[in-house]
Amino acid sequence: METGGLPLELWRVILAYLHLPDLGRCSLVCRAWYELILSLDSTRWRQLCLGCTECRHPNWPNQPDVEPESWREAFKQHYLASKTWTKNALDLESSICFSLFRRKRERRTLSVGPGREFDSLGSALAMASLYDRIVLFPGVYEEQGEIILKVPVEIVGQGKLGEVALLASIDQHCSTTRVCNLVFMPAWFSPIMYKTTSGHIQFDNCNFENGHIQVHGPGTCQVKFCTFKNTHVFLHNVPLCMLENCEFVGSENNSVTVEGHPSADKNWAYKYLLGLIKSSPILLPAEHHDFLMSLDLESRDQAWSPRTCDIVIEGSQSPTSPASSSPKPGSKTGSQEAEVGSDGERVAQTPESSDGGLSPSGEDEDDEQLTYRLSYQVQGPRPVLGGSFLGPPLPGASIQLPSCLVLNSLHQELQKDKEAMALASSVQGCLIRKCLFRDGKGGVFVCSYGRAKMEGNIFRNLTYAVRCIHNSKIVMLRNDIYRCRASGIFLRLEGGGLIAGNNIYHNAEAGVDIRKKSNPLILCNQIHHGLRSGIVVLGNGKGVIRNNQIFSNKEAGIYILYHGNPIVSGNHIFKGRAAGIAVNENGKGLITENVIRENQWGGVDIRRGGVPVLRSNLICFGYSDGVVVGDEGKGLIEGNTIYANKGCGVWMMSSSLPHVTSNHVSYNGLYGVAVFSQKDGSGEFPGGHGAQENFSEDGDAILWETELEKEDDPLRRPVTVALVESNSINHNGASGLFVQSSEALQVITNVIHANGDRGITIVQSSQLTRVANNSISCNRQSGVKVEAQCKVELRGNGIYDNRGHGIITKGDSTSVVENDIIGNRGSGLQLLPRSDTKVLKNRIHSFRAYGIAVRGRAKALVQENIIFQGKTNKTIFQQVTNNRECIMQNNKFLVFKKKSDTWRLVNPPARPHLENSLRGSSAAHSGHKVTAMATRITARVEGGYHSNRSIFCTIL
Repeated sequence: METGGLPLELWRVILAYLHLPDLGRCSLVCRAWYELILSLDSTRWRQLCLGCTECRHPNWPNQPDVEPESWREAFKQHYLASKTWTKNALDLESSICFSLFRRKRERRTLSVGPGREFDSLGSALAMASLYDRIVLFPGVYEEQGEIILKVPVEIVGQGKLGEVALLASIDQHCSTTRVCNLVFMPAWFSPIMYKTTSGHIQFDNCNFENGHIQVHGPGTCQVKFCTFKNTHVFLHNVPLCMLENCEFVGSENNSVTVEGHPSADKNWAYKYLLGLIKSSPILLPAEHHDFLMSLDLESRDQAWSPRTCDIVIEGSQSPTSPASSSPKPGSKTGSQEAEVGSDGERVAQTPESSDGGLSPSGEDEDDEQLTYRLSYQVQGPRPVLGGSFLGPPLPGASIQLPSCLVLNSLHQELQKDKEAMALASSVQGCLIRKCLFRDGKGGVFVCSYGRAKMEGNIFRNLTYAVRCIHNSKIVMLRNDIYRCRASGIFLRLEGGGLIAGNNIYHNAEAGVDIRKKSNPLILCNQIHHGLRSGIVVLGNGKGVIRNNQIFSNKEAGIYILYHGNPIVSGNHIFKGRAAGIAVNENGKGLITENVIRENQWGGVDIRRGGVPVLRSNLICFGYSDGVVVGDEGKGLIEGNTIYANKGCGVWMMSSSLPHVTSNHVSYNGLYGVAVFSQKDGSGEFPGGHGAQENFSEDGDAILWETELEKEDDPLRRPVTVALVESNSINHNGASGLFVQSSEALQVITNVIHANGDRGITIVQSSQLTRVANNSISCNRQSGVKVEAQCKVELRGNGIYDNRGHGIITKGDSTSVVENDIIGNRGSGLQLLPRSDTKVLKNRIHSFRAYGIAVRGRAKALVQENIIFQGKTNKTIFQQVTNNRECIMQNNKFLVFKKKSDTWRLVNPPARPHLENSLRGSSAAHSGHKVTAMATRITARVEGGYHSNRSIFCTIL
């Protein structure tokens, strides 16, 4: 028979009237007819699938409005369901007698109902033989005693689902049973509707109401297209079970409980289920773009390589500056004069140049003026995230991230991580796939070494979605978890597994809650719009949190406390209404290579004994400070790029002992690094993280400290003094470093460059603040200012090209030793009244003011310094009054002798000298070595500063 005689459309209309057996016969005619029958997928096959009373929509209950890939394949699976439960049992049966028995007899059909062969299910079962089919006609069947299944049978309801109701308690003692198209309700004497301890049970298209189902290993079960209303499915020691396309509604407890390690003893159905699972596709998320993030992922990396700059203080053009940055000789502008404030600080008013307006080399100079040439290296850490965030942020422009910061897909991550791939492909215990859990207390509870895998499910409007406790393991792939009244996923007591590719949002508590030594792998999830934190790790909880998008949560994106110690790497944490990451109450954690941006509070908030390792992160565009180290906060803050936050780059409270090293802190609205003595109030926590917060599982206060382990972490070395070391602090809106502290502080080997106020401002320092081997250059006002009653040691610094004075001091105990104070527009060193200063072995030069200016009754010892003459003969030393307390000894004054004189800093070379001052811990990481910073970056930092308080603290 040929098909070419009629159009294909007409053939399809004709064939739409055929039944299933006739379609099968037609498909055997020839290849053309076979392909013609296959082409009926959206017509006849769809009608057959939806018209079968034993079938539901293939994508029910989650996506009933989405058509399957093939209606014919979906109908085939429904049709074969009534065959496979017997076929596999007989194939695996080893008895020869049973095999002969199978060939000699055929299955009988027993009818149950009014006017039928049997009146009740119990009477029909008494007469049933192996693999008979029992059909229950519409009606309600109530069994007065427990039904024991001793032979394999198939129990099917006739008619539409809901027309046959069975009130019974069934105990299966046979190898296999299938139940289809029934409504189960518990009998009056027991809440258990169905129980099996060794056999295999298959439920298709059933409803279960207000009861329990129990399956004990080595028993197995396969449940498809069933509805469970206030029904609890209990799986104990099951080696393998499948729950697919089911709906769980209104549970008063857990909908599904998986308890106990999978049994080593397996029944005949284990291999059948395993093969069925492996033949079906794994629900791994496809490549997708985050529609919530508008990112331009083009990389605009800039090269960072060591260079040596020749910086011309007077006279000829600097070889590193564009020619356009210097006005022609003889030209004048009205704004070129500097104003002197009441405290003697110069505030330059020169227009911006191509070098940020901070270089004095463009001054109106005389061609005949002698040249003072200074050769030195500006030191700074290498940016760790591609170097794209080195220029000024463009107002109104979209955020541009380097291509190296694009999140990998789950498939890419699994390809890289073999352990994660093994977890994703593992099948053990219970498989729950494409199910809907809604409007109840709990979803899935896995306990006591249980194993469960969940793929493509929806959990909504529950108290919690998944709980995993007591050495259990879960694998969760591509589930939706939202609107839970507590945490979405809860792990405790050494729970673990893989949580990957899930969408977790709008939950009342944390999206994922990890505590009590639990150690999951959390990979490639979207965790967002939670009413509390995105992820909480506490009570010795661990875990690997990698490559997730965590955004728009009301509290911290990731909250670590009570000795929680996770590894947090490669995540994007953004647009939160509190901190990006909060580490509190002795929390730990290794936090590396994350993008933390646009959060309302600090990008990272560390306080109350928190001691994380914060390394190689990009912390940018926050609405407050980049990193906040609160009261008693500690930890290592290393190699981070802290960029364009509206508050400070790093904000440190009193009693905190962080080690801040090798960071790139630039273009922040206020201070680059601020150290304040104000202590946090007991209730002042970002985003509501206060003492009133309760992380107890049952709502009772728990003293976690009694359960915590003390672990020695080799990543953290003890720090007894707060340390700011080897950072690049540049182009921030206010001072590069601001200190108002009653505790000791060390500031070592930093580059503090081109900030909008002073380089370093110290307004309070009752303990010693040591500032050593720093490069402090091109700041908008003075290089260093020390207020009254401060104890400060300035040693080995290079203080160059600042638009105010080099150093201003009112301090009552200040040491200025072995510094190079060169080319500043104000005085090199200005000693104000009532200051007490030792000035030893410095090299001092002022652009056009005095090298050293002593004002009023300043007490000073000025000894063994080299003081260079500035522009005129009167620019070496100034003493306003006859002050006998100012002692000048063995100083060397160098003045111009002839026009060809050129001075260079050669013995020793220009400071800072960093070869012997870098600490081993900072230099140990090859990826973050201190290298030379090249050219200056053009920027104009707008006003709007500064109230001597962080935005964070001001709002509180």
